[in-house]
Amino acid sequence: MTRSSLTTPPPGAQPPPAHPGAPSAGSTLGSHYSKCFGCGTGHPTGLHLKARTPDGATVEAEFTVGEAHQGAPRLAHGGVLATAMDEVIGMSVYLLHKPYVTGRLETDYLLPVPVGTTLHLRAWCTGIDGRKAYLEAEGRIGAPDGPVAVRAAALFIEVNMEHFAKHGDLAAIAAEHQDYEVNP
Repeated sequence: MTRSSLTTPPPGAQPPPAHPGAPSAGSTLGSHYSKCFGCGTGHPTGLHLKARTPDGATVEAEFTVGEAHQGAPRLAHGGVLATAMDEVIGMSVYLLHKPYVTGRLETDYLLPVPVGTTLHLRAWCTGIDGRKAYLEAEGRIGAPDGPVAVRAAALFIEVNMEHFAKHGDLAAIAAEHQDYEVNP
């Protein structure tokens, strides 16, 4: 994947050490919001990603392309695949134990993904520079070592929880995130 300078870590940026409060290796990660299209169990047509961290530094998840996720007949919609990449990357910043938002997402589509296919997703952080986190992800067809169908590189920006209170629903945040301070 050829990344732009906007998703390539600058010289000196390093992957972060594990945060002491982050989930440990082998942990399953919960959804960040029950109605999230990517990971929420309460979204009727969402991706329902269930992620885990095998090593405390990367995140893995699976996504099976359903009828509601197609673009061309019997093929996954490219925007849905980009959403899956954004979601697994977003779950990987959870390991940093800080709130981030997507600043830029670059997605390369390498193979068509038919309806019924299970994509094995993996994401990791390639570097931190101030409030900027640089991340990558891949989606493999059929197995964790299957052919790569989609790759992504992203720039995420660290925000404070007031960002979500100001632009979203403070009551929903407070109800689902007792582990973050949400007083604006």
